[in-house]
Amino acid sequence: MRASTTRSAIILSAATLVLAACGNGGEPAGPGGAPAGEGDGVLKLGYVLPETGQFAFLGPPQIQALGLAVKTINDDGGVLGQPIPEVVTGDEAGQEAVAAQSAGRVLASDVDAVIGAAASGMSLAFIDRVTGAGVVQCSASNTAPTFTDYDDGGFYFRTAPSDALQGPVLGKVIQEDGHDRVALVARADDYGRGLMEATKKALEDGGATVALAETYDPKATNFAPVVQQIRNSRPDAAVVIAFEEGTQILQGLIEAGLGPRQIGVYGADGLRSAELAKLVSPGDPSRLSGMKGTAPASAANAEFVTRLKEFAPNLTELQFAPQAFDCVTAIALAAEKAKSDDPAVFAPEIVGITGDGEKCTTFAACKELLDAGTDIDYDGVSGPLDFTDAGEPGRATIEVYAYDESGALQSVRTEESTG
Repeated sequence: MRASTTRSAIILSAATLVLAACGNGGEPAGPGGAPAGEGDGVLKLGYVLPETGQFAFLGPPQIQALGLAVKTINDDGGVLGQPIPEVVTGDEAGQEAVAAQSAGRVLASDVDAVIGAAASGMSLAFIDRVTGAGVVQCSASNTAPTFTDYDDGGFYFRTAPSDALQGPVLGKVIQEDGHDRVALVARADDYGRGLMEATKKALEDGGATVALAETYDPKATNFAPVVQQIRNSRPDAAVVIAFEEGTQILQGLIEAGLGPRQIGVYGADGLRSAELAKLVSPGDPSRLSGMKGTAPASAANAEFVTRLKEFAPNLTELQFAPQAFDCVTAIALAAEKAKSDDPAVFAPEIVGITGDGEKCTTFAACKELLDAGTDIDYDGVSGPLDFTDAGEPGRATIEVYAYDESGALQSVRTEESTG
């Protein structure tokens, strides 16, 4: 477990850290003592994101936003006076073994930072390999609470908020809709368990009865037992914390007379998709009408959305795109602050450049302040980051979404959450 003071301590002086870490052949070590190569003056990035597999819908928004961030930075002079070279790619593929292999190939290209993975479980498959190599990892969409206290040596960061911040908003929405007997089912992984527990706590704190809180095997081929568990609990609302497999659970609920026309049906970020209603009921998408859910807000910054769509005209989903853009920009600004592309030197600066300084919202504006010796507070396109010592947002803007009468995805509102 990483104490909350770890990052505060390493931020005090990167220079002192590197000097103190020398002693094994003079090679510097990272914040947690991991070996790190000397910087060569060029910030090199790689990613491990879903190009194929069950999480493939999360890939394009992040990959394109990453590309836009690199182009923006390079158009503004690059990092340390050098352009960021072509990003090294790796496919997460929705499989732990493949994700780990991809991470190994990306690391072999001598990158300074890795963006990804998209899914929390995929990151857990290779986080030790990346951070243990003294390379920075930043995820735009890992939301499992597991990462808050993960022993990453100070090299792991995320721009997506923990589900400890999303759960209270989801619980609030359910109770505001008048439901007081709720069934919760979630995939049996860190994402599912973490969000289920956060939502369960919020519901119980609000006086609701949690009639069911169970996890299921996301690789199962038959989800009828999950639907039966929900039915047996006699809820007036059901929450499905899932990814792609959630379409089968939703189909089962509708067939069992427990669809959103009969009871409250809710999802979270893993189910937020413009295509969900068509996937659940291809012949009649309106059968999903009334379903609601929550997700880290992704489309509130109109200027960013316009720029991203100009950069990638065929992009249809935007989920976690702003957070991916902010991963790249925060890393680049930390390297500028540290005047080094060595992860051992710039990793301790990442938390500091997101708060307690003069506000700035673009790489160019923030770099100008840094060049003048001014401390900065980078407010990203996803909103104020305000990283805690754990290297994650201390507050979050959570979107409430719903499916309208035709089954079309609609953004209802956003809410601020501090847990």
